[in-house]
Amino acid sequence: MTRVLIALTSHSQLGDTGRSTGFYAGEAAEPWTVFKQAGYDVELVSVAGGKPPVDGLDEADPDQKQFFAEADLEHTKTAAELTATDYDAIFFAGGHGAMWDFPGAKELASLAAGIYENGGVVAAVCHGPAGLIELKLSDGSYLVDGKNVAGFTNAEESAVGLTEVVPFLLADELTARGAIHHPADNFTDQVVTDGRLVTGQNPASARSTATAVTAVLDKK
Repeated sequence: MTRVLIALTSHSQLGDTGRSTGFYAGEAAEPWTVFKQAGYDVELVSVAGGKPPVDGLDEADPDQKQFFAEADLEHTKTAAELTATDYDAIFFAGGHGAMWDFPGAKELASLAAGIYENGGVVAAVCHGPAGLIELKLSDGSYLVDGKNVAGFTNAEESAVGLTEVVPFLLADELTARGAIHHPADNFTDQVVTDGRLVTGQNPASARSTATAVTAVLDKK
């Protein structure tokens, strides 16, 4: 059976604003639904393990209702507890929390690199590509170097009023690592597939990013 990991942030504070954050509910729930419908075995991993913080919860959304009912969010594992060769893909869900703890999550980056170098798919949506910033392959190169990617844009960060709150601008950091960033209009569905790297721009792209992952996996 195809096995897929969804990676979640464990960071709960939105800078110094006093506001809470976490993983964005739809960006985990919609991929979970797509992968389950494809017949995959889906598991969760988070930076710190245990119960990750959640943002953007919509209790009326059917995908979210299913996700929170079925996924074991109380006991997510850490990357150190998992083995890369057990998985066919890893999907970094977004949410602003990812901007603080994904880049420094060395074991999570190592797990993702292992999945990729074993022929698997690495995917991310919205702020999830923060998990790709320090993701290096065994030859020391950045995974995103020379790759076409999507991710939350500078214009979108400005539109939500958090340009001065986030620790860096995601599109700029991806570009600094050699990625070719492809921004679409604010909050429109944008997915970029480059080989076994699949990235989406924002929450509106979560479902189609996951669908693109299934298309790559189906070719394997």
